Amino acid sequence: MIVVVRHGQDQDNAQGILNGHRDLALTEVGQAQMRLVATQLQQMQIDVIVTSPLRRAITSAQIIADYLNNPQTVINPKLIERDFGCLTGKLIAEIPYYASAILAVDGVNYFLDASGAESFPNLLKRARQVLSDLQVTYPSQNLLLVTHGDMAKMLRSAYYGWDWEEGLRTPYLSNAGLLYLHNAKSATLACQPSKSENSLI
Repeated sequence: MIVVVRHGQDQDNAQGILNGHRDLALTEVGQAQMRLVATQLQQMQIDVIVTSPLRRAITSAQIIADYLNNPQTVINPKLIERDFGCLTGKLIAEIPYYASAILAVDGVNYFLDASGAESFPNLLKRARQVLSDLQVTYPSQNLLLVTHGDMAKMLRSAYYGWDWEEGLRTPYLSNAGLLYLHNAKSATLACQPSKSENSLI
């Protein structure tokens, strides 16, 4: 079993800033979001928590681990968020000024051509590698992956054998949103806080 959770709200999210590889802390709202998620996960048997190396994900993982009697927690650099290139640190509203190719889904603008940004095909390739590595390292354990918005969508795509565009067209994953990957045709979403309390990525 694999459960994917997006980190809680961080300082950039709260201000409508595109963070990418920026490494700011969770807000108080973000910490509360993760405590709520952790109580839901107490009903499940999580053997290993695997987290992105960014602070907002590590802190989210630590909060969850405290509620789950501290299962093994490891950092996987490949779970880091997409590099947003020239849009890193810019306001979400500025996306159209820096990107001419945009895929709008669920009210979210996914930029496809910003200078220096990691492409979605490359992000999907990285997601496939993450799942392949985990299958070898933890073949029969229940995993919780703590990661980011774009990476979560590409993990879902990799799991179901979709292309990157099909993955982007799936439902938005809010801060602290849970995504259950299983062998059915589609993933199950749970614990979706209101988008009004969260920003894009």
